[in-house]
Amino acid sequence: MGLKVKIVDFSTVTEVEKDISAVLFQYPDTHGSVQNFKNLIDKTHAAGALVCCATDLMALTMMKSPGEIGADVAVGNSQRFGVPLGYGGPHAAFFACKNNLVRIMPGRMVGVSRDVDGKDAYRLALQTREQHIRRDKATSNICTAQALLANMAAMYAVYHGPAGLQKIAERIHHSTVVCAKGLESGGHVVRNSQFFDTLKIQPSLPVQDIKARAEAQQINLRYFPDGDIGISIDETVRERDINDIFAIFNVDVTAEQVSQRPDTLSSSLEQSEWRRTSSYLTQPVFNSHHSETQIMRYMKSLENKDISLVHSMIALGSCTMKLNSATEMLPSSMPEFGNIHPFAPVSQVGGYHQMFKEFEADLCDFTGYDNISFQSNR
Repeated sequence: MGLKVKIVDFSTVTEVEKDISAVLFQYPDTHGSVQNFKNLIDKTHAAGALVCCATDLMALTMMKSPGEIGADVAVGNSQRFGVPLGYGGPHAAFFACKNNLVRIMPGRMVGVSRDVDGKDAYRLALQTREQHIRRDKATSNICTAQALLANMAAMYAVYHGPAGLQKIAERIHHSTVVCAKGLESGGHVVRNSQFFDTLKIQPSLPVQDIKARAEAQQINLRYFPDGDIGISIDETVRERDINDIFAIFNVDVTAEQVSQRPDTLSSSLEQSEWRRTSSYLTQPVFNSHHSETQIMRYMKSLENKDISLVHSMIALGSCTMKLNSATEMLPSSMPEFGNIHPFAPVSQVGGYHQMFKEFEADLCDFTGYDNISFQSNR
């Protein structure tokens, strides 16, 4: 399309050129830091450009929303939101924008209408495919519906609700704060001043020694070219895991000890300018179905509103209504299949690579193609 992409350090930006159409930043960023983008956002808007924020759903239960900090568009993925890691995919994306941009956003816009009885009825107000329109003119064919994964993430939010998600996020963040304070007490430097679940550490020990101990504990860390080490915490991490990290970094303290320190209790996003005070997930559906029985009944009620193979043959062979058989669904919850991190070392993912090779060979055999690409279609 002839667009130029410039990669810059936002901390060094003094002016935004008039020919810039949009600025994209991460919140939190790849190092886990939560930065103040107010100056950048103000200068971008002054130049007549849009501000796009790539963010994380779980972090936003504790942090101010992109809209509250001035962003026009928010994007991200839902992979850590109730969906298995699965070596990096598949997972659903999310895309949100201010009201004045809604009519030019890609994807599926849902409109509200009325049925014959005057009740609210929801329908897709934009076409969902558009193969008949040239690619550069279409507004939705750049979005592939990861319907199954979107439903998994949605039901995760429905089941936990805002209060449950808040508790999960607070536990993740508290564990990260404990990890940071413990490592600092051992002489290591935490590069982040504000963070949610990820730390960038300048170790006081040789990186190779730390890496060897981490591999012995079967813990994967991120190793930066500058010698720093990245640590990310999620809801599966427990106190014993934090203690293992302390042992890897040769820190003689326990997570329980660090957790009780006053400086740990005060070092939280909840005490910072980034603390979220606005409400979210206020619709009744996110505040009603918080037991196994309730969530199952709700999902069944949704199923009853649609046609499926349970009821009849599916007309037209729609790609959005194909059968997901039990044998296909089973691997999504298998830990050997679902718990592989997308950046896991190649030496740890031999099974995945064998599956890729066998699948490619089968597809080539079926189709007569020479090669098959598995690159993302999203």
